[in-house]
Amino acid sequence: MSAPGLEIDLDKIEHNASVLVRRLNVGGISVTGVTKAFSGAPQIARAMLRGGVTSLGDSRVENIELMRQSGIRTQMMLIRSPMMSQAGRVVASADISLNTEIDVVSALSVEAVKARKTHGVLLMVELGDLREGIMTDDVEKTVLAVRQLPNITFMGLGSNLACRNGVSPDNRNMAELSALANRFAASSSSNQPIISGGNSSNLNWVFRCGSFGRINNLRLGEAILMGREALNRKPIQGLHTDAISLIAEVIESKSKPSKPWGTLAQSAFDNAPKNGSYPPDHGNINQAILAIGRQDTDPDGLLPPVGFDVLGASSDHLVLNAGHKQLSVGSNVSFQLNYSAFLRAMTSPHVAKTFNGEGADAPANCEVRPLPHAA
Repeated sequence: MSAPGLEIDLDKIEHNASVLVRRLNVGGISVTGVTKAFSGAPQIARAMLRGGVTSLGDSRVENIELMRQSGIRTQMMLIRSPMMSQAGRVVASADISLNTEIDVVSALSVEAVKARKTHGVLLMVELGDLREGIMTDDVEKTVLAVRQLPNITFMGLGSNLACRNGVSPDNRNMAELSALANRFAASSSSNQPIISGGNSSNLNWVFRCGSFGRINNLRLGEAILMGREALNRKPIQGLHTDAISLIAEVIESKSKPSKPWGTLAQSAFDNAPKNGSYPPDHGNINQAILAIGRQDTDPDGLLPPVGFDVLGASSDHLVLNAGHKQLSVGSNVSFQLNYSAFLRAMTSPHVAKTFNGEGADAPANCEVRPLPHAA
C-alpha cells in the first residue's frame, strides 16, 4: 500500500459494532454509530450499519452530506450543536440534531418550514463536564420553547461527558438525566423519546450497572473503531483492538547519539526542555526517521512494534528508536493507534486510506456538495 497510509479492516469494525449492539440491546439501549473520526467515509459507515447500529451521528454536516450522496439513507444525527449559518444544510441532510440554544432551534424551524420538512431536536443537558449542555434549571423552559416551534419535533434529552474534563458517567449523573427525562420527556403512544446518555465513556457504567433508568441510546465511535472503552482505554472483551493500522515509510536510518548537543531552547512545537536540561544519555541508538508527522497524525497516540519507541516528531518527521534493529530505508513500519491519532490521520489528505473486507470496493470519496434545500 501507499505510505503513509491507514489500513482499515471493515470486517473487524462490523464485528465490534455487532458485539456492542447485542450487549446493549439486552438493556434496551440502541447504538448510534459515530462517524466523525473517519470523516463520514461510507465504507466504515456501512460496516457500522451491517453491525446493527440504528442510526449514524456526525459532528459536521459536510460528512453527513457525503454519506447521503453515497446512498446511505439511515437516520442521521448531527451530534454537534448546529451552526446557524448552516441551518438549511442541517435540515436538508440530518434527521435529528443535538441542540443547546433556542435561537439555533428557531433557525432550524424557519428552514424546516421552507423545506416543508420536520426536523428532530434532541436537547443536550450539562451534567458537569462543562462542554455543551443546557443547565438543569433551564431545561423546562427550553423544552417548552422548542415544542412551540413549527416543523420541529422534540425528540428527547441527551448528555455528553468525559470529552473536555474527563468527568465520568456514573449512577449519580445518569440518574439525574433520567429524572429530567421523567419530568420533561414523557413518552407518548406514538413517540418514544430518545434519552442519549453519552458516548463510549459510558460503557464502563453500562457494563457494571444493572439498571439504566431512562437511558435508551448511546453514541459510540471510539469503542467500535478501537475496541476500547474511552475512560482508561482498556480493551473491551470480545472486540478487536487492531481494526486499524498506520503504515509509515523509513526515509533515514542511522546510528546516532541519543543525547543532543548545543544550546537548548524550544522546539518547533514549543516543547521547552525540562528544567533546561538535556534528555538522558543512552549512548548511540538505531534511529530511524519516518515520513509522517504532526500534520498527519498524533504522535503521542501511536503504538509502535515491540522493541521500538517513538522519540518525537515534527510536522512531517517521526523519529523512532528501533532498538536492536537497523531498519532499511524504504521499509515500512506498522503502528497501532488511538482515537486521536486515527482521527488526525483520517483527516489528512497526505495519508492514503486502504479498506479491506466486505464493502471495501465502495468509493472512498465523492464530491461533497451541499444538498439542495429551500431558499
